[in-house]
Amino acid sequence: MSTLLEVSGVSVSFDGFKALNNLSFAIGPAELRAVIGPNGAGKTTFMDVVTGKTRPDEGRISWGEPPMSLLGKSESTIAMAGVGRKFQRPTVFEDQSVADNLMMALKKPRSPFSVLVFKAERDDYARVEELARVIGLETQLMRKSGELSHGQKQWLEIGMLLAQEPQLLLVDEPAAGMTTAERQKTTEILREAAKTRAVVVVEHDMDFVRRLDCKVTVLHEGSVLAEGSLDHVTQNQEVIEVYLGR
Repeated sequence: MSTLLEVSGVSVSFDGFKALNNLSFAIGPAELRAVIGPNGAGKTTFMDVVTGKTRPDEGRISWGEPPMSLLGKSESTIAMAGVGRKFQRPTVFEDQSVADNLMMALKKPRSPFSVLVFKAERDDYARVEELARVIGLETQLMRKSGELSHGQKQWLEIGMLLAQEPQLLLVDEPAAGMTTAERQKTTEILREAAKTRAVVVVEHDMDFVRRLDCKVTVLHEGSVLAEGSLDHVTQNQEVIEVYLGR
């Protein structure tokens, strides 16, 4: 299987604490992966390193085909190369409509001049409608984003990331604070997105991970403890001891 992202032997220390310890991780071009582990396992630092927010002390991060190194690249350069990240708290423009949020996020030239003279074309409106369908907000296009439920805001933010056409989507705890119905819809959105790009979901909620029905990577003390199906990793004795606690 070809590899889209490969993290090799990456270590990061903060004041003597090893947040990542010789971490190696790889994901293919159209793959859904869940990353789980106890607090302090390195899940957020892993995403910070991939997106350029944190620079590792050692190791390699290669991206794309042909592979290029992401080390030393700025966050904006990495985003433009096709890495999208969704944080746990949704950040949408609350005074703008759902349609406007999606329109602003469309992949377009981002020079100051092109932004000033941007006029939406028929294709742009069609793309916004298509994204709204994907995230289940096609009937909410004219609503102010601030009026949406927590779950709907999360979907809108996923839609805004998809509008940028990333090859990799990093999603942090998307199910937090959602109703059961919202979590089911979120599962569908992420599984659908992973048909055409890589999606990595960091999650604590085991029921949600089970619904995703994908390969699971367990982190512990900054490195990979186990990898495989959820059933496989939850039967691993070390995983039971450090994470599941039973």
